[in-house]
Amino acid sequence: MPYTGRIVRSASLNGYIELMESLGLDPGIFLRKVGLSTRLLKDPESPIPSHALRELLETTASATGMEDIALRLAARRSLSNLGPISLVLKEEPSPRQALATLCRYLRLVSTALVIRIEDDGPTVTIREDLLPTPGPATRQAMELSVAMMFRILCELTGPKWRPLQVCFTHRQPADVSAHRTFFGRNPSFNQPFNGIVCAASDLQAPRTPDHSGAMELARRHLDAALKRRGTGIRASCSELILALLPSGRCTAQQVARHLGIDRRTLHRHLIVEGLTFSALLDETRSNLVIRHLRESDQPIGEIASLLGFATQSSFSHWFRAAFGCSVTDWRKHEADPSAGPTAGRAHRRPAPAVSPQ
Repeated sequence: MPYTGRIVRSASLNGYIELMESLGLDPGIFLRKVGLSTRLLKDPESPIPSHALRELLETTASATGMEDIALRLAARRSLSNLGPISLVLKEEPSPRQALATLCRYLRLVSTALVIRIEDDGPTVTIREDLLPTPGPATRQAMELSVAMMFRILCELTGPKWRPLQVCFTHRQPADVSAHRTFFGRNPSFNQPFNGIVCAASDLQAPRTPDHSGAMELARRHLDAALKRRGTGIRASCSELILALLPSGRCTAQQVARHLGIDRRTLHRHLIVEGLTFSALLDETRSNLVIRHLRESDQPIGEIASLLGFATQSSFSHWFRAAFGCSVTDWRKHEADPSAGPTAGRAHRRPAPAVSPQ
């Protein structure tokens, strides 16, 4: 039975087999541990579960001591690894328009990744995030996504291009030399978002497309594939919740407005899938808060703000109701799982309840 959860193209792991073999390691051992195979990776269009990619990168980094495995993989990539999408991107008249096209077809590359482009006068911020789900850490998968975006921009703007800033929400690794070499500057860690800040002028530089017939064929193919795949209401809501949370204005009404429907229509669509907006909001927050607490050193107040809470106290009340303990107790349990019965309740995950709104 085909996998129906969040998926990525197997091309996302392009170069993994070769990298492992160059180190004298058997890639098959690591792939089998997460339910993948070397045969599966030979077809770049094969869909693979996004959680398997996350787990593979994290377990490989841990077992081999390669904290920079994501950067090593990204260094082996080029724009062509995006498949037919690369033909369309190369024909856009500017890097900024190519980014807009990439966002349009992103679901054909990954249904787990969200990219938002923010134009702010002299700068453009490219925010990237993984839709929050339980499971392995996201550091390596997130670094791979941001590093691949950097590689794409280098091809679209020229090899000498450099970003103004590179940001990650996770904590700084012990050694950042690989990051400095890869990006040409020191990234910032424990930041409010993952992504790249660019000079707007760099992204508006005109390009010279060759107007090949292959581009039109590729665009028709991509549009047809996008129409076949569609977007479920749950996925659309999750993406919007992720985008709106830091603004503090993540309400059912706001999400419905962005979807072009009214609140009651949104509620009816969610009920069909056995959901309510409040349950989906809590599920997203629950997965996000675990990610922030495990992978970053951000203060509790900043985490509360990223999750859309107006005050730290309201966040603390929500966290205790959701996890049965305080944030402090949760962190103590993470540091020492034998800390005691109170901390032991910290791992109780809330089951999103379906209730009328």
